[in-house]
Amino acid sequence: MKDETVPVTVLIMEKEYRIACAPNHKDSLVNSATLLNNKMQEIRSSGKVIGSDRIAVMAALNLAHDLLEQQQQSTDNTFLEKQIRKLRDKVDTVVNETKQMEL
Repeated sequence: MKDETVPVTVLIMEKEYRIACAPNHKDSLVNSATLLNNKMQEIRSSGKVIGSDRIAVMAALNLAHDLLEQQQQSTDNTFLEKQIRKLRDKVDTVVNETKQMEL
């Protein structure tokens, strides 16, 4: 079976880009392009970075940083959930042992 793609046109920094993607990824591609465009516009409007290439690199760095922070937070949350589960199991064990002793 051949992988089907559809052409999707996105606008980034007033330039159109035509990108082929799987039909089920079209919305994700458009959302990604919108996020990138917004980040690049924000950086350009700050006036601190000049040139499309530099703006694109700064946007990529900012988005990568945000992604890594979210991944770390997710890892931290997973660790905390495991610790809470262990504590809950210990409490359940103690409660069950106490009930056994009362009988």
